[in-house]
Amino acid sequence: MFTAIHKAVAKIPKGKVATYGAVARAAGLEGAARQVAWALRGANGRLPWHRVLGAGGKILLTGESGMEQRIRLEAEGVEFRGGRVRMDRHEFKFRAR
Repeated sequence: MFTAIHKAVAKIPKGKVATYGAVARAAGLEGAARQVAWALRGANGRLPWHRVLGAGGKILLTGESGMEQRIRLEAEGVEFRGGRVRMDRHEFKFRAR
């Protein structure tokens, strides 16, 4: 399961983002958004974890981790409106399986 999730996350290009749910669907695991978070936690920085967000483009990480995620995204040119990513401009659409 984690291998499929890692492969999906690795496809998200610089300057784009995807939600936990979209990553789960792309990995063939409909409804497994929570498992995406678990898979990223164990990836030890080998994946662009910062490109995965909650529904509507919301950063779900708290404290310094959430701040780091926002800084990394902004460094890639990702725009925010308030506390959310502008999904209309930066959402990555996975190819249909």
